[in-house]
Amino acid sequence: MLSLAKEFVSYARELYATDEFIPLHEPRFIGNEKRYLSEVVDSTFVSSIGSRVGDFEKVVESYTGAKHAIATVNGTAALHVALRLVGTKEGDEIITQSLTFVATCNAIRYTGAVPSFIDVDPSTLGMSPDSLEEYLDRNAERVGDNICVNKNTNSVIRACVPVHDLGHPVRIKEIVTICQDYGIEVVEDAAESLGSYYDGSHTGVFGKIGTLSFNGNKIITTGGGGMLLTGDDEIALEAKHLTTTAKLAHPWLFIHDAVGYNYRMPNLNASLGCAQMEQLDFYVENKRQLAGMYSRWFEEKGIELVKEPAVSRSNYWLNSVRLGSRDERDEFLSITNELKVMTRPLWTPMHTLSIHSDCSATNLIETEKLENTLVCLPSSVRL
Repeated sequence: MLSLAKEFVSYARELYATDEFIPLHEPRFIGNEKRYLSEVVDSTFVSSIGSRVGDFEKVVESYTGAKHAIATVNGTAALHVALRLVGTKEGDEIITQSLTFVATCNAIRYTGAVPSFIDVDPSTLGMSPDSLEEYLDRNAERVGDNICVNKNTNSVIRACVPVHDLGHPVRIKEIVTICQDYGIEVVEDAAESLGSYYDGSHTGVFGKIGTLSFNGNKIITTGGGGMLLTGDDEIALEAKHLTTTAKLAHPWLFIHDAVGYNYRMPNLNASLGCAQMEQLDFYVENKRQLAGMYSRWFEEKGIELVKEPAVSRSNYWLNSVRLGSRDERDEFLSITNELKVMTRPLWTPMHTLSIHSDCSATNLIETEKLENTLVCLPSSVRL
């Protein structure tokens, strides 16, 4: 492993043409970012009122095929509002996967709901429809048209939140079909998968609502930002209302008809997003080329890169490989980071955190295998 890690460091330095520190994923600003930011500054409309917010929403709608896109301050805010919009209440159960970034479960907890954890497919890194169906067969009962109850806890199973980990689409159509049979809404966490497609359609448009993130480490960035995607007109209107403090339109009075959130994306951030979207196709192709180069290099060493699943087109937000054991993983991580080439494991699974000790779960064998063996590689767009 020492030899492999050192060889990889040399290869990464060759790919990125540098002897300096190589980050895991850094943003690229190669287009109209400075120009659009300057225009917004000159306009003085730098906060949540400004034309660039609407422009950004429209370009994301066009790119993803979503009927509506509503911009938010970050992806966690988008997911929080999405869960509220599908009716999540305190004490509800929300099904998700343990192998995800903590923000997924944070948003669930904000609503007062409790996550339950489903195992993942090794081929997608995301929620396994088989594990989901097994969990529901054992624990769930449909009551009425659109209510599903956990037979063991009497909690309403309100929604299911699959996550397209590292930009690789889950088997989302199967998940949606299973959830429809039980009267459970699907909210897609597509934070990492802008530019990824499943069976010809963009991620985030299969469920009732999808959410995106434009954090500084995503494939495009607005500095901080997120987006809700939906095909439902009423949900779109309510999403925009709730994310702008639930303020009713009036020439001068401040009247609010619900407990809303100050979640609307500022115009400054949206201007950055508009410029970044102009480069998205180039970014995706660049990262897919990098995946091909990584794949060939590692295959020569007898190691397989995690590749896009069947009937999918991944953005390869973060390239990753699976090593033989946790010891091999840790040695590779230690050496590469010591030599200033940033690599990372997947997230610590949510079911192992003390903050989620009250959650139910399926057998999480694949989740634990992936935690022990997967390594994320430097995946910035190469210029």
